Amino acid sequence: MTAAPGAPARTFTGTERAAVLMMLVGDDEAAAILQKLEPEEVRNLGSAMFSVADVSEEEVEAVLDDFVGRARERTGITFDPGRKVESVMTRALGPEKAESVLARITPTEAVCEIDMLDWLDASEIAGILDKEHPQIAAVLIANLDPEVGSKVLEQLPEAVQPDILHRIAKLGPITPEAVETLRTLIATRTGGGGAGGSSASLQLGGAREAAKLLQGARKSVEQRVMPKLFKMDRDIARQIEEAMFVFENLLEMDDKNLGTLIRNVDGDTLTRALKGVDEAARNRILGCMSARAADGIRDDMEARGPMKLSEVLDAQKVMIQIARNLAKDGTIQMGAGDDDYV
Repeated sequence: MTAAPGAPARTFTGTERAAVLMMLVGDDEAAAILQKLEPEEVRNLGSAMFSVADVSEEEVEAVLDDFVGRARERTGITFDPGRKVESVMTRALGPEKAESVLARITPTEAVCEIDMLDWLDASEIAGILDKEHPQIAAVLIANLDPEVGSKVLEQLPEAVQPDILHRIAKLGPITPEAVETLRTLIATRTGGGGAGGSSASLQLGGAREAAKLLQGARKSVEQRVMPKLFKMDRDIARQIEEAMFVFENLLEMDDKNLGTLIRNVDGDTLTRALKGVDEAARNRILGCMSARAADGIRDDMEARGPMKLSEVLDAQKVMIQIARNLAKDGTIQMGAGDDDYV
């Protein structure tokens, strides 16, 4: 989006100015910068890189006038910033850790590209898909808001649920022709008119999308589907399982269970893991410890100074795995009611 002639230029924050520079420099230089930042700074800067994606040439001149020539040749700011941000994050953090950060900062895209789905409830969509090939069901469900998609998945035959979820996790680019075919199918089955809407190709699915669907469904669906998924494709099942539970989910436990978890985590791991959370989350976890132990962790965190994001994410991953193990053997309970994690 380019500013209209005569319109006042936007005022950028310091982080947004840094983001413009990051979009101008090469991936190696940007990655080197990211490696020297605190975890919270990486997330803030990554988010700002998305927010300045529509910066105009005039605004680039206002922010960094001596970089205008370079911006014209090298930057993709006025286009999709996703590839740039992903490349920089991957170079700086490695593929696995970059995916974790990107999952938190990437803006949510509109998911209902097949317009008529907006006008149907879950039972109607399930009725349309009941006799269709699982691949068609996977593509349509991946188009839905996860809350609606979970309800649709629940209403489909139990025998096909693992297959559909597996296909959703492995979905990739969907061609414009395939999208139009799906629109025609829905229009035919519902008695609707022309399909309409965008004919652009779609990027659908993935382990995170499949995880969202399971999280929104009843717990019994997860307990029934996941063992079958592990038999079908262990790697995909593990990716879905990991995407279903992130570090923030630890904060959903009550004080008793969280305290039990903390007692099973060594101090070094806890110190590194807490470097990557905000003050409220940090206080929530340390509040389940004795005052003396909590003060010791705070002192250790301060003494260590800046820490690489990769170290923080590794420590958080260790805590998540410990929590899973404790939950599986019944030592702690994670979540509450029908939404318990196992």
